[in-house]
Amino acid sequence: MGSVEKKPHAVCIPFPAQGHIKPMLNLAKLLHFRGFHITFVNTEFNHRRLLKARGPNSLDGLPSFQFETIPDGLQPSDVNATQDIPSLCVSTKNNLLPPFRCLLSKLNHNGPPVTCIVSDSSLTSTLDAAQELGIPGLLFWTASACGFMGYAHYRTLVNKGFIPLKDASYLTNGYLDTVIDWIPGMKGIRLKDMPSFVRTTDPDDVMLGFAMGEIERARKASAIIFNTFDALEHEVLDAISTMYPPIYTIGPISLLMNQIQDKDLKSIGSNLWKEDEECLQWLDSKGPNTVVYVNFGSITVMKPEHLIEFAWGLSNSKQKFLWIIRPDLVSGASAILPPEFLTETKDRGLLASWCSQEQVLGHPAVGGFLTHNGWNSILESVCCGVAMICWPFFAEQQTNCRYCCTEWGIGMEIDGDVKRDDVERLVRELMEGEKGEEMKKKTMEWKKIAHEATTAPSGSSFFNLDRMIKQLLL
Repeated sequence: MGSVEKKPHAVCIPFPAQGHIKPMLNLAKLLHFRGFHITFVNTEFNHRRLLKARGPNSLDGLPSFQFETIPDGLQPSDVNATQDIPSLCVSTKNNLLPPFRCLLSKLNHNGPPVTCIVSDSSLTSTLDAAQELGIPGLLFWTASACGFMGYAHYRTLVNKGFIPLKDASYLTNGYLDTVIDWIPGMKGIRLKDMPSFVRTTDPDDVMLGFAMGEIERARKASAIIFNTFDALEHEVLDAISTMYPPIYTIGPISLLMNQIQDKDLKSIGSNLWKEDEECLQWLDSKGPNTVVYVNFGSITVMKPEHLIEFAWGLSNSKQKFLWIIRPDLVSGASAILPPEFLTETKDRGLLASWCSQEQVLGHPAVGGFLTHNGWNSILESVCCGVAMICWPFFAEQQTNCRYCCTEWGIGMEIDGDVKRDDVERLVRELMEGEKGEEMKKKTMEWKKIAHEATTAPSGSSFFNLDRMIKQLLL
């Protein structure tokens, strides 16, 4: 028992959405691998989802890796659907701290004392709890550094009168093409490339206010951790490092996981949907670089007409495709595809409800990725050397898209009001065209750099993880 008590004890708490849970769980596993006792905190709602997706004993964990739950403050909802993000943001901001304090008290009473808190950057109220206990409170920014920098300048955009928009016509009259040329490390960025909560006419917009508040409170953190690597976003990271507490870049965190050999630790899963095993078997039957992988992530919700346009665009491209369609992908309706489309594509397309994305992107049959530009998806695509077609949905996905297409040369953007002809053209270009070839070469270059960054002993992200643990957590 004495040796257990000497272990540092990290409490890790993600924002309760799929794209935040996965990288936080990976960080928790890395800390456990480095000798930490881990308490991983999910909301009660997501804990039920994880158990449903992975089985009743899937979160039993290891002796020094335990799961706890706290309420999210929302009314009970369909366990098969993603919760409303604005509602989650408001509820966690207003309701999370009291039950989190109670949990910390219980942990300190019953086990090894909590020595640090690592929370999602969208849960800055946890910093108050860390301060009260006199322990380090770290924030993990699970999105891109360029997205962070965009949010960090929301207040200035408001003060300078750029946002909120004067009226709805500003969404379509070219105003969003305004170049914002004074943000450090973000050359040529336009208003339309900023995280999407700028696209509001409401000065009291929930997400605009939430983003401004959380990013400003982040200055209270002991440090901010970024799931990126220095070479990819060095200009933005250099600028952030002058504005905020110590920052540590430790990405792509999925590659740092390669140092962990413990199968029990690796097997602790984070997917809120049950994975369809058929995907990989189907890909095994396809030739190298012949399949377009289509996945719009865990929270994108599209209009029924956009679903149809994507379907016929994929069909008309004549390319093989694997398309992940969540049950809640279409707003206010079931994701129902035309029977004619299903008949037309039955020999070259597979539809599934969820999958292990890293395994799919790493499969030799996959030659391109049609994505919503979430940060996990971009990093996983880079790590596997797969070029992208970008259809950003919301938040910093617009910023990510700009960087993928303009700065990094690994993506092509498709218009928000998607049309089948554009889908067909871009899918063919991605899979067969010269531009597609150029992007694939560029992606392979970034893949090499990402792997170098996470390789011991000299990789920048590998080194930064070590440095962070030694300087802040031990």
